[in-house]
Amino acid sequence: MRLLLDSHALLWALTAPEKLSADAAREIAAAANNVWFSPASVWELEIKRAQGKLDLPHSWLNAVERSRFAELPIRSSHTTIAGRLPWHHRDPFDRMLIAQALVEDLRLVTRDRLSAAYGVKMLEA
Repeated sequence: MRLLLDSHALLWALTAPEKLSADAAREIAAAANNVWFSPASVWELEIKRAQGKLDLPHSWLNAVERSRFAELPIRSSHTTIAGRLPWHHRDPFDRMLIAQALVEDLRLVTRDRLSAAYGVKMLEA
């Protein structure tokens, strides 16, 4: 399975795996599966930390680098699709993740039900 972690799923996988659904935890841990994260998630989580909405240790990115998760670069094909998506979802970070999942044929690991409106493959985080 090819997975793209939504921001909350990335954070939970690294710091609080018990918050993940049993299915998500199993699939993320499965060595046969490819797991990606987006720089959009890093950006979103850092903004929330800077705003005081999220308590993140300053070294949390070290945990990302030590994980087996691969970084999925944001490419112009992703930004084009993100900009052209219908406006079911207004959050620019989620729109980027949806676009990346669609372009790269990845299953988005999320609890965000609005993502389903785009026909993206999903796995309940």
